[in-house]
Amino acid sequence: MTLFLHSAWFWAFFINFIIILIAHRLPFLTKEGWFHAGILGTILMGCIGLNAWLAVAFYMLFGTAVTKLGYSFKMSKGIAEGRGGRRGPENVWGSAATGAILALVYKVFNGSGEYLIFLGFASSFSAKLADTFGSEIGKRWGRKTYLISNLRPVPAGTDGAISLEGTFASFVGSFLMGFIMYKLNFLPSLLSLLIVIISGFIATLMESYFGAFFQHKIGWMSNELVNFIQTSFASVFSICFALLLV
Repeated sequence: MTLFLHSAWFWAFFINFIIILIAHRLPFLTKEGWFHAGILGTILMGCIGLNAWLAVAFYMLFGTAVTKLGYSFKMSKGIAEGRGGRRGPENVWGSAATGAILALVYKVFNGSGEYLIFLGFASSFSAKLADTFGSEIGKRWGRKTYLISNLRPVPAGTDGAISLEGTFASFVGSFLMGFIMYKLNFLPSLLSLLIVIISGFIATLMESYFGAFFQHKIGWMSNELVNFIQTSFASVFSICFALLLV
């Protein structure tokens, strides 16, 4: 028992329990979403440390903020996120499963391959914030939306739809999350930051292509599964990109 009380896992669980006990009334997540966020936070903090938890906290903060922008307008058009913009368990894991897997890999291998694992970790969240920025800002301020596969005009909110405003917002989201990861010491150099920004942005464009070609044709292809594919693609892409530069 004494050994457990001094373990990183105990303190990761305890800190997350206290934080969520205090923060669960904030309009970020559903009740079930907060529970799953506690599991995710414990994994990240137990495997990597406080900075991993902070990275995801920043992601959630900025992602929720941009979702709330113009929410009444998006709701009037029928393209707003449900539940008042609160995310549920499926959103938590759709966004962060890739990062959680990489955190566990880091722990299992005792920090071996830290540079590549952290690069993939940072890229996964960079891609997801890029996607959230592009989608939410594009739905509200995109003046013209086109299907990425053929550039034909489509209504805002269509799977695979892009706009100039949303595409620019995606780049901003990728840059912002990458910069946060850089400041939290997941990225050791400006070159690694550039890799993360590029990977996150390209993964978001890939996600739009995927949505345009497959999502509406495959009944079990949920948004959360697409998010997992997108974040995994960003991680693998960034790791391969870095290995090519070695």
